[in-house]
Formats: sequence, structure tokens, C-alpha cells
Amino acid sequence: MDIGVYISELSKSSQNIIKIISENGVDIYPINELGLLKYPPQKSIVFIDLTINANEHLKWMSLNKVKENSYNVIVITPRNSELVAQAMHQGAIDYLHPPFSIQQIKNILNRTFEHLSPGKMMIASSWKSKQVLQLAQRAANTDATILLTGESGTGKEVLAKYIHQYSSRRDEPFISVNCAAIPETMLEAILFGHLKGAFTGAIQNQKGKFEEAQNGTLLLDEIAEMSLTLQAKLLRVLQEKEVDKIGSGKPIKLNVRVIASTNKDLRQAVKDNKFREDLYYRLDVLPIQWLPLRERKEDIIPLAYYFIEKYVEENEVCELSRESESLLTEYHWPGNIRELENTIQRAIILRHSAEIYPEDLNLPIASISMNSNPVETDCIQSQVVNSKKLVEFRYILDELKKSKGNRTITAKSLGISTRALRYKLADMKSKGIDINFKNQVLS
Repeated sequence: MDIGVYISELSKSSQNIIKIISENGVDIYPINELGLLKYPPQKSIVFIDLTINANEHLKWMSLNKVKENSYNVIVITPRNSELVAQAMHQGAIDYLHPPFSIQQIKNILNRTFEHLSPGKMMIASSWKSKQVLQLAQRAANTDATILLTGESGTGKEVLAKYIHQYSSRRDEPFISVNCAAIPETMLEAILFGHLKGAFTGAIQNQKGKFEEAQNGTLLLDEIAEMSLTLQAKLLRVLQEKEVDKIGSGKPIKLNVRVIASTNKDLRQAVKDNKFREDLYYRLDVLPIQWLPLRERKEDIIPLAYYFIEKYVEENEVCELSRESESLLTEYHWPGNIRELENTIQRAIILRHSAEIYPEDLNLPIASISMNSNPVETDCIQSQVVNSKKLVEFRYILDELKKSKGNRTITAKSLGISTRALRYKLADMKSKGIDINFKNQVLS
């Protein structure tokens, strides 16, 4: 595996890391050589020991933009230390507390190597996504109930399959039930099963999803849509680890790992008396939040190319133009990964060349956000703006920002007259783009 491991100065309690990593056949470099990386950040693992020189190492993480460059940083910290929170905020993806066992080091290396290996189930380029996958792999090594939260379309079911795949149950069934898609009158029978004649229409014995998932994993998707009556029955199943088929008084013992998912705020649902508090705490043993795509922008382009590879014909060339990559990154993706997949699939059909251009994406742009001063834009468009035109607008905004709002300098950098720039700005405003310049008078 073409991966480099960089290690900071280590305390005595952390010295065994070097020996274990060396046994994996990986090259090790001292951290003082990080200025001349042999491997790019995405192909590097960095161990930083915060039990010594903590402030200097945290400063190094900040200066080297660990978040932005997607370094795979693992920190060693004292127990009961605020350093963990500081390091994770700076972009660390995992941590260790000394003294640690050889197996702990091997586990954390294997989890990190998985993110760097081709052909993995999950695409995680942003540091936030890497943190989630590290937590998911830790959860996979247990049988605890997991609660996955996140907006619709973020890939919660894919994450559940990822957890199943890395658990000891990987060779057993993975069963998924969408609680929102099944009528309440049918959901109980589908989950728990029934005997012939148990109710009108029950013409034969039927296994429930819990029984089908025996020894494996059961995903209860959109758990918040389940009725309070059925929630009470589900709670009993989780507590007793057994299920009664409808029409049967004989319980069936269960050995099932349950993962629940929702796009709702279950805490608020509990307060609104729409979700049972006791069930919430039974499910919320290991909570994992899968962030919306707009908060992990580094994943967008790798995901886009994953979908290109998925939908193009074999041996067909298809790439994103630079302008398309910029547009995909700036778009806010209210539909998350599901919307991105649909967009790429549509663009592949509409394109007229080997490259996908902005007009092929046909994105309904709802907003552009530039969060830096002195030029800040808040674009709220009442109508669809042509994607190719949007790239031009974005470029103009970038040049205005570089010139600190000076139109004369901006026009010169764009190679147009100031009058032409004024016309373009007027055109932008006519499209619904409201440009607000804070603390800066435009010349």
C-alpha cells in the first residue's frame, strides 16, 4: 500500500507505535519532515502525541490546515483531557489514550487504511466524513443499538450497510425496513411476522423482518414515523430480545443487531409526545450523525466521479470540466447525495462531448454563499439561472473580492471596461442576485 506514516516526537508510553507500524511494512517519517511530504496528505497518516508539546502540535495542525487538506491525523491524548475536543476540531479523525494495547493500534490503523484504500464502500474525503467512518467502525465492533441521524438523501442506509459489513455479522443477513413506506396496519405483521389465520388475509405463516435478520442486522429506517402503539411493542422486543408472531403465544429468541435511522429530531419528537422517551434512550446507545453534503464539500467531486463511473458505458470517457467542478462544489444540495446522483446521471445523458459542462448539469441554483469579507454575497434567486451564466457571475464575484470591491481593478483583471462591468453587475441584479458589500465602498 503506497501510504506514508508520519510520527511526532513520542512519549515513552507511546513508543510501541513505531514497532507495530513497522511490522505492517509501512514507511515511517519523523514529523519534522512534514514540510517535504513524500506522499500527498490524502495518502498520509499522521500520529501526533499531545501528551508532550501539546500547544506546538495543535499549532502545527492549524498552520498546516489539517481540515482543508484532509490529513488523516490521529492524536494521542491524556485521559479526561480537553485536548481531544481541540484536536478533533482542528481536523483529527481519531484518537488514542495511553497506555494502549497492540490490538488498539492495529484496529485504528486498519480503520484508517480502509479510508485510503481503493474500492471502499464509502467515499470520505472530508475530515468530517472520516471522523464519522472511524466512529462507525468502532460501533461495528460492538452489538450495541445504533441511531443514525441526518437529512434525507445523506446516505444513512449506505452507512448502515457499511457498519454491518465491518461487524462480526457481515456474513449474516442485512434487512432494511422503511417504516414510513408501510401502512401502520401492516407494519406490525411485517416486523414481527404472523401465523396463518391470525387476521383477515393471513393465508399462510409468515416470518417477520426480525426473524429474517436473525444473527444479522436489522435497519429500521425512518423510525420516527412509527406509531406510538407500535413503538411500545418494539421497545419490548428490544428489551426482551424476543418476538411474538401475531397469533402465536410462543416467543422467538432473537440475536439481531438493530440500527435505527431518522431525518427527524427525536429529542424534539419526545418533547412533542410523538416518540416514546424510553424507546429513544433504548435506541440512542451509539448515536451517529451523517452530515448534509453541503457541510462536507470535499466529498462532492469524488462522489460525482463515483457516479460517473457507475453510469457511463464501459470504456467511455467522461470527465467534469473545471467550471462544472466549481459549480458542483458551490451548490447547496438540498437533496444531498441522492440529488447529486440524479444530477450526474442526467448530465451524462445531456452532454454533447467527453466533458460535462455547467449547462449539462442544469442545476436549479437557489443560493451562492461567499462567507469572507470585505465582499460578501447573499444570492436569493426567484428563478432558475442558467448554470453557465452562474459560473461567470461567480468569477466576477471572486475578482471583486480580490480587488476589495474596486470596480476599476476588477474590470482590468476581467479584461473588460468598467462600463461593461457595470452592465454585468446590473444583469446579475436583474437575475435576483443581491450583492451586499459590508464595510467597503465600491469605486
